[in-house]
Amino acid sequence: MNSSKAPTKSTVPEPTETELEILSVLWQLGPSTVRQVHESLERHGLAYTTVLSMLQIMYQKGLVIRDDKERAHVYEPALSKHQTQRQILGKMLQRAFEGSATELVMQALGSAKPASPDEIRKIRARLDELERHQK
Repeated sequence: MNSSKAPTKSTVPEPTETELEILSVLWQLGPSTVRQVHESLERHGLAYTTVLSMLQIMYQKGLVIRDDKERAHVYEPALSKHQTQRQILGKMLQRAFEGSATELVMQALGSAKPASPDEIRKIRARLDELERHQK
């Protein structure tokens, strides 16, 4: 891949909603051409030229890296899905919850869509793990 410098979480801006949809396609498909991304997003009604423009903007912002060795450029996310989720969550935690993880979790658990039994089991397991590491 051709990129002038390796992006880091601190240098990559938070993606917009549409950029996040494109990143989701890239995380699912792996490195992809504009055509491949467009085909995955057709149900959203985005034109090919819109997807092309978005990927070019995302490249300039550092959200994706681009391999331009071939005629059809191949794009891939600059950060992993996990890194991007952590970045978005961290900013939201500071902006909306004044840095309180407790408030964030309480709001998430009290949201309109209740957690499934499997999700509750995973949450309990994570809490147990955190408690073990504090001892």
